[in-house]
Amino acid sequence: MKKTILLSTPHIGKKELEFVQEAFTTNWIAPVGPHIDAFEQEFCEVTGAAYAAAVSSGTAAIHLALRLLDVGVGDEVFCSTLTFAASANPIIYQNAKPVFVDSDTKSWNMNPDLLCEAIEKRAKMGKLPKVVLLVHLYGQSADIEPILQICDQYEIPLIEDAAEALGATYRGKTPGTFGKIGIYSFNGNKIITTSGGGMLVSNQPELVTKARFLATQARDAAPHYQHSEIGFNYRMSNVLAGIGRGQLQVLGERVAARRHNFDVYQQALGNLPGVKFMPEADFGTCTRWLSCLTIDAEKFGVDREHVRLELAKQQIETRPVWKPLHLQPVFASCESIGGEVAENLFKDGLCLPSGSNLTDEELQRVIDAIYTVHQQVNA
Repeated sequence: MKKTILLSTPHIGKKELEFVQEAFTTNWIAPVGPHIDAFEQEFCEVTGAAYAAAVSSGTAAIHLALRLLDVGVGDEVFCSTLTFAASANPIIYQNAKPVFVDSDTKSWNMNPDLLCEAIEKRAKMGKLPKVVLLVHLYGQSADIEPILQICDQYEIPLIEDAAEALGATYRGKTPGTFGKIGIYSFNGNKIITTSGGGMLVSNQPELVTKARFLATQARDAAPHYQHSEIGFNYRMSNVLAGIGRGQLQVLGERVAARRHNFDVYQQALGNLPGVKFMPEADFGTCTRWLSCLTIDAEKFGVDREHVRLELAKQQIETRPVWKPLHLQPVFASCESIGGEVAENLFKDGLCLPSGSNLTDEELQRVIDAIYTVHQQVNA
């Protein structure tokens, strides 16, 4: 039985264990401690963010961001449609209404032109969205400038979901640091991981201070337990922050490894008929968190689902590109602005094994398996 090649596994080194051992030795196990403070500071140094709050997940960070911006009952939040459900679920937590915006073909992210048209239309109706929630997909930044420009014009706060894009660049800066609030994820499959965890960043210190307050059950400054607001148990633990500190030190190496994976795949598979890889937009650098391609079934011979199932037989995990949120049953009643681009990417898109700890032999197994499928259907 061949070893299973998974899509994106944690890649842990020795430094992380040293920080964790320090937390155990000093008995800083609770969701407070020196590693949290250091992780937040070091994260700001790496990303260029001004202030940061370490929390339990990227989803928690989005939820806090929406709370901080007073998103509530009936408010509309414009959100990327080609993304994981966790981007939009917190909108529902707040009893608000997601409105999903289609992708462009240049970056696979939110289409700035569609967004601008939709906001200008809403402005004429006197019904602007409360927030725009922009997702940076698969390690690639969206085209932030025109999106931020239209948001600023109509004074609409921008939240950047950079859960998949830590280590990417947009015109030399870090995605997630342009909007009013940015969020990141350290889930086990991300570029760097804390097992589970996230980060909320902002250039406004009062927002980050309030985020920490809400994330620790909104406990008032009193000697007893007193609460004037509803809070959440969303703070990251000192132990996990220690893992994050170690991971942050090798962020550049992890990005380089994933970009290497993509380059190997593209060189080996890019000439197969019907195969196109996710483009890298000219405004930034993509981390290639996942190596993504599309398969034109007519040209290749079979569709991406056939390829996925055949690779699964060879103990190789691949996954379709995110199913657009406007197609998800749970969001069936929500409005969608466009959708054809995202739908086509979902229909044809496939994510290949992309972990930063993949070996050359494993990469070759994936390549050979795809070639085998192509040869079998075109024999």
